[in-house]
Amino acid sequence: MKVAVVGTGYVGLVTGTCLAETGNSVICVDIDEAKVQKMKAGIVPIFEPGLDILFDRNIQQGRLSFTTDLKEAIDKSTFIFLALPTPPGEDGSADLSYVLGVAEELGKIMTSYKVVIDKSTVPVGTADKVRAAIQKNATVDFDVVSNPEFLREGYAIDDFMKPDRVVVGVSSAKAKEKMEQLYKPFVRQGNPIVFMDEKSAELTKYAANSFLATKITFMNEIANLCELVGADVDQVRMGIGSDSRIGKRFLFPGIGYGGSCFPKDVQALVKSSDEVNYNFDILKSVMKVNQRQKTILIPRMEKHFGGSLKGKKIAVWGLAFKPNTDDIREAPAIYNIECLLEKGAEVKAFDPEAMSNIKNLLGDRIQYAQNQYDAIENADALLICTEWQVFRTPDFDLMLSKMKFPNIFDGRNLYDTREMKESGFNYFSIGR
Repeated sequence: MKVAVVGTGYVGLVTGTCLAETGNSVICVDIDEAKVQKMKAGIVPIFEPGLDILFDRNIQQGRLSFTTDLKEAIDKSTFIFLALPTPPGEDGSADLSYVLGVAEELGKIMTSYKVVIDKSTVPVGTADKVRAAIQKNATVDFDVVSNPEFLREGYAIDDFMKPDRVVVGVSSAKAKEKMEQLYKPFVRQGNPIVFMDEKSAELTKYAANSFLATKITFMNEIANLCELVGADVDQVRMGIGSDSRIGKRFLFPGIGYGGSCFPKDVQALVKSSDEVNYNFDILKSVMKVNQRQKTILIPRMEKHFGGSLKGKKIAVWGLAFKPNTDDIREAPAIYNIECLLEKGAEVKAFDPEAMSNIKNLLGDRIQYAQNQYDAIENADALLICTEWQVFRTPDFDLMLSKMKFPNIFDGRNLYDTREMKESGFNYFSIGR
């Protein structure tokens, strides 16, 4: 089948590459000429485990190509995925200008039937707006479909190739049949393609991410309570996670969630609710608690150092919002670094993948380490913000020899509290 993917950000590039992997002919469109040229040369512009292998293979075999020419891609395709940015505005609402701008252009250039697919995370009612924007200039039939993505950064290839479910919002029998054909190779093991109306599909994405954000935030609140009453959040987590109604996932406490999805989607759902005069109290609390949780270790660090961090050398391990990605959007590390700098501390940081992105954001305001042990050289304390695997079993003896003082503030509960005490560290974690 012939597919165009408009937008080569995280979602667009994974979508296009994985669709090509099942034999489709895919053209990815982006307005950034330099980026397109790099992709044509085989350079993957994002870090995602396993993406480079599929990317190279499908370029070499002629199924995946790139262009800045929207008309060229549309003329050659039946399916048109819109994987465009929907950044939050100042009021929290999703900015649909990129999506609707392309939709208007589609109406001008389509010369045959197309299935236009909203892949971006968009508010309820966006499919209707996209349909209206295309219809302004359209002279041919088309259908608009809502097909939200459920890709976890770091696991996106598996999530796309072997999805738990595929959600498709559609009101046309013709479009439903075509979407079923397109996704059939991905659900051969029996996982469902869930068909519904477009508005329900749009809300499903926001509801799923907001529920998971709520689950994380609830566990962070439990962790904070554990510290006050002397309980161990790890034991509580195992106790409730064994309940099949609750499940084991998304119960790990820490310094809050970040990334491109949870913060934006929770905020957008609250805004959509406000617009219909519904006060979504739970999600408003989730946002408030998560913001507070991100820097919850800083006051404990200040207290440990007698009330001031001025002149203290703080090492930071982990800059991405989660492991296995270079994405720093809404990363807790950024909030902690900004807070440390405001309090007069010096920061030296390391991350396996996100260093260049942090350099682009923070410049020379902090120091950048060559590796995790370089970061802790002569440090007064180590702050762990991201649970990369490489941080889980470090050389503790080497750490003791390099650090000025053996203070670890662990925002991801990587280590056993008893073992850390026996090893000679002053160890501070979440809820334990």
